[in-house]
Amino acid sequence: MKRTQIELADGRELIYFDERDDAVRDQPDRRELPPPPPASQLRYDPLTDEWVAVAVHRQTRTFLPPADECPLCPSRDGRLSEIPAPDYDVAVFENRFPSLSQRVAEEPAEITPFTPVRAGRGRCEVVCFTDDHTASFASLSPGRVRTVVDALADRTTALGALPGVEQVFPFENRGVEIGVTLHHPHGQIYAYPFVTPRTRTMLAAARRHADRTGGNLYADVLAAERAAGDRVVAANEHWTAYVPAAARWPFEVHVAPHRPVPDIPALDDAERDAFGPLYLDLLRRFDGLFDLPMPYIAAWHQAPVRVDRELGHLHLQLFSIRRARDKLKYLAGSESAMGVFINDVAPERAAELLRAA
Repeated sequence: MKRTQIELADGRELIYFDERDDAVRDQPDRRELPPPPPASQLRYDPLTDEWVAVAVHRQTRTFLPPADECPLCPSRDGRLSEIPAPDYDVAVFENRFPSLSQRVAEEPAEITPFTPVRAGRGRCEVVCFTDDHTASFASLSPGRVRTVVDALADRTTALGALPGVEQVFPFENRGVEIGVTLHHPHGQIYAYPFVTPRTRTMLAAARRHADRTGGNLYADVLAAERAAGDRVVAANEHWTAYVPAAARWPFEVHVAPHRPVPDIPALDDAERDAFGPLYLDLLRRFDGLFDLPMPYIAAWHQAPVRVDRELGHLHLQLFSIRRARDKLKYLAGSESAMGVFINDVAPERAAELLRAA
């Protein structure tokens, strides 16, 4: 893989990850752009012990443009986009409308004695999987998936080295039902200046399990699911895809390496090669469930950058809000207000349907 880093017209970074060593990526960004916005504001919620980002500049971000105005397509035929090259394999760049960034103008003042405020220091990046606007992740080749995984490993390492970053989160949102604002196949990476609430909860459970048994909680759960087998959707030598016994979403699958590793950079070559065929098969099963493109979120759970890394176990959580061909699951009162999920599809039945898809 060839890695080429350039600077966009407003000073943001863009990195090409090419599958050919002879790829030339010296095209300049010829657009006239305003400077990037300053970092957002983080406000502490004392009632939940959580940070909330306030990023008002995101109200003006690009929203579902037509294909001929897509900012993630390559620059060609006289039209300039976020990608200056006329083609690319995988490209990663700083989000133009970031929730978090390193561009801190000044530290905000306290709102109340109970609500500390700080700058939203971190970074948000966009990961373009292909220059084909009409493609999807499921239509990529295993070789391209390997390039994406290598790019995510590169960015996880780089973002984790930034000052103040505590957790790196790569993810993909797919489908207007999920809330995507661009149709072009892409993902994102958030580099947070704190350990996220979901990860803190998982680490606390893993710590209690380690103190009680000496084991790695996720590894032990994975072994139990593989032994039970009725919720396993697919597997190969290095990975297993299974529906969690307590799945929250109608169709939810965890894709986990058999070897406990903290993050994507820790995967070896064999594990990176084996991920693509299994994951592509799983995505095609999702699309085959109702014979239409499945809206989904694909979320990489990685260990924090600095703390409790021994408690983590890298895995990808893939889930959809679609519960039937013509029905979506909405997060209503119990889920949104109380955080108590009610699943309409039994996990065993979901696994059975996915195996048959």
